[in-house]
Amino acid sequence: MLKKSFFSIALSAMLTLSSCVSSGGLLGNVLGGGMGGSNSGSVLGSVLGSVLGGMAGSGGGLFGGLLGTSLTDNSATDFVIGGTRLNQSDLVGTWIYAQPGCVFTSQNLLSKAGGTAATSQIRQKLSSAYSSLGFANNNTGFAFDQNGNFEAVLKGLSLNGTYTFEPSTGKLNLKSNVGTITSYVTRTSNGMSIDMESKMLTSLLQALGSASGSSTITAISNLGKQYDGIRMGFEVVKYQ
Repeated sequence: MLKKSFFSIALSAMLTLSSCVSSGGLLGNVLGGGMGGSNSGSVLGSVLGSVLGGMAGSGGGLFGGLLGTSLTDNSATDFVIGGTRLNQSDLVGTWIYAQPGCVFTSQNLLSKAGGTAATSQIRQKLSSAYSSLGFANNNTGFAFDQNGNFEAVLKGLSLNGTYTFEPSTGKLNLKSNVGTITSYVTRTSNGMSIDMESKMLTSLLQALGSASGSSTITAISNLGKQYDGIRMGFEVVKYQ
């Protein structure tokens, strides 16, 4: 049994609280299938909430229109070293979850793992695990503004705060009142991938999950331990 970190426990409490907000909040917008209110307390919630809410129950119609056939396109940049760098302005906008993210920190590590075939296999395993945990394109997304504010909806639960981005390394820190989620951003053929070290991803999934999902989270953690230099997370496509 994986031991929950302080960050995981605090984030879990925060997300549980967010699930109890009124229908006018971001969560209500996402799960209610549309705008539930003004959500004046959120910088980006009305945009992200309306996008995800409009997709709920649509059978992926809007999402399919955004991506076309790219849901099965694995031609993304699967390694960090040598990949195209992003600027902070590239982050600004609303991003919708497409598929699990999987990157290696160098081409050499990617080659040792077995090349692009390994990333495809890892992504396939993550896709099954994420689906089991409840992640979908109509309940998961991110939004960033030009002033350093972010909003995330993960499995329909909201988290918001500020972010900092280092273009030279791709390091993206998402800061909220429960702590900092450290991730790394790389450009993909369809958008970008927001990925984390295995321990950080495990803590996040523990906070979002339940007892019934513990075995799946453990499997994801073990997957990260099998490959040196791997980061996993969320590949997203831009809505606007």
